[in-house]
Amino acid sequence: MAIAYWCILITALLPYLWVFIAKRSGERYNNRNPRAWLAKQDGNYKVQRANAAHLNGFEAFPAFVAGVLMAQLAGVPADTITPLAIAFVVARVLHGIFYLADKQSLRSLIWLVGMLCAVALMVLAAMRVA
Repeated sequence: MAIAYWCILITALLPYLWVFIAKRSGERYNNRNPRAWLAKQDGNYKVQRANAAHLNGFEAFPAFVAGVLMAQLAGVPADTITPLAIAFVVARVLHGIFYLADKQSLRSLIWLVGMLCAVALMVLAAMRVA
């Protein structure tokens, strides 16, 4: 079960990697007013894509955490939870990479893979307690 918990930690920190890339990709980042700085990056698509990956990471996080914790609390075996947790993390890393590379079809496909992992964890939990 420890691996799934490490996956939660990695997934919690991953959005900060994407925002770090966004801040390093634009012109003279200003931490005094980061949202105004971001709004001025209209023509810098790398900044915009990295920021979008950052925000999407926060959107995907709750479903994953809920899935892992539900599965654990329901008594789903760790050897079932672990591969789904690892697959989710891999999907989230690839999602960010595909976002930065402007590969929208691959990004959407890998987003679906990650979300299916989170949903599978929840379904397994629900089936276990039913």
